[in-house]
Amino acid sequence: MKTIGHWINNKPAPGASGSYGPVYNPATGEQPTQVALASAAEVDAAVAAAKEAYRSWGTISLAKRTAILFKYRELLDAHRDEIAALITAEHGKVHSDALGEVARGLEIVELACGIPEKLKGELSTQVSTRVDVASIRQSLGVVAGITPFNFPAMVPMWMFPLAIACGNTFVLKPSEKDPSASYRLAELAAEAGLPDGVLNIVNGDKVAVDRILEHPDVAAVSFVGSTPIAQYIQTKAVAGGKRVQALGGAKNHMLVLPDADLDFAADNAINAAYGSAGERCMAVSVVVAVGETGDDLVKKIADRAARLKIGPGTDPASEMGPLITKAHRDKVASYVRSAAAQGAEVVVDGTGYTVDGHEDGFFLGVSLLDKVPTDADAYRDEIFGPVLCVVRADTYDEAIALINSSQWGNGTAIFTRDGGAARRFQLEVEAGMVGVNVPIPVPVGYHSFGGWKDSLFGDLHIYGNDGIAFYTRGKVITTRWPDPADSGGINLGFPSNHH
Repeated sequence: MKTIGHWINNKPAPGASGSYGPVYNPATGEQPTQVALASAAEVDAAVAAAKEAYRSWGTISLAKRTAILFKYRELLDAHRDEIAALITAEHGKVHSDALGEVARGLEIVELACGIPEKLKGELSTQVSTRVDVASIRQSLGVVAGITPFNFPAMVPMWMFPLAIACGNTFVLKPSEKDPSASYRLAELAAEAGLPDGVLNIVNGDKVAVDRILEHPDVAAVSFVGSTPIAQYIQTKAVAGGKRVQALGGAKNHMLVLPDADLDFAADNAINAAYGSAGERCMAVSVVVAVGETGDDLVKKIADRAARLKIGPGTDPASEMGPLITKAHRDKVASYVRSAAAQGAEVVVDGTGYTVDGHEDGFFLGVSLLDKVPTDADAYRDEIFGPVLCVVRADTYDEAIALINSSQWGNGTAIFTRDGGAARRFQLEVEAGMVGVNVPIPVPVGYHSFGGWKDSLFGDLHIYGNDGIAFYTRGKVITTRWPDPADSGGINLGFPSNHH
């Protein structure tokens, strides 16, 4: 059995705790790999390596940093198929989807390559006689990232490229369910010339997470995962005096108005609900059908759902792969099985789906639930699987009130031909990312990703300008070089700029 350890100081660090977690191939149900689960002492070793590396990396020139990042970008591009194959092997998503994940991560590496432009400060001269004021941004020190299973390459790349471009050193704790992609990212960073200790990986579970959150030498923590864990991360990290951005869960609604192109809306509902088996924090999990559109829209979605090809991610014909674990698959299926008793209409039931030759894989067919009551578990909970709920609303006002009553506010979308309705929606909806005829409005790398309400804990979104602000802190410098002939004299009054 393959064993994945940690990556500290640009070399493998075998697990010393003696504790290991299983890594499955979700398409077969087999466990070809185990991953070392770090002890607190192993986390300490990674942080110590990062702290030592920061002494030189924090002051290295921008030109040298970006030269390494440009080389890293080229290596990632050359190895994108290999990284995607690692994602498919441990997560299960189809290869084309895994390639898309790598491409999205590369966007942030490209943003990091342009960091000199983003770190330019400000200067005001002659704010008072012979007095200048400058504002600069400086790195924090050792920062950490805790990332989820559903994007094992992309989400880490949302964090560490910007963090190290800003002059920080990084400790990554990836998901223990699919650690190989992140490990490969670190190996390639070393190949690109990233110095020892700048990027470290500790695999592990709650023991490793808690040590990161408590460690006095970790200045900031970035997290993406479920809402309960995001709340825990924020509370514990802030108590330890750390800066924190913790992105939580979602229940993303897609509003379809009567004037929308229903074929276009149905295609996009399928793509957004069932892509990556619904294991996306930006997946559409609720369609809100307004007026008379519901019946036709549900039929169109059901017809398309029946034609989806589900199979192993290594099969080019597969459009959707398995779920991450057997336990998660069974939990997702339970929402479909309880839906009818809670008042929903089960239009498509995917719980009995099997894939020939892969009977032990963690596969689940797609499910479609119509007329779902808002007090049903399938509506109230983040299912994180291939289950799409449809709720009905008589008017736009009823629909927007429904969406805004959700505890989450990650992403949302409206499908309409009416520019006035779309403009009103994007201003009125309470969510951090809004799509107009775009079902998964994940921003490009030079904007920022983040939700509202229980989808984000902390003040700053991830990547883009918010990410750069998160990984740096401001400093304002006021300078005066007095004229030798001007003694200045003594003045105990409050400083004034009117001189």
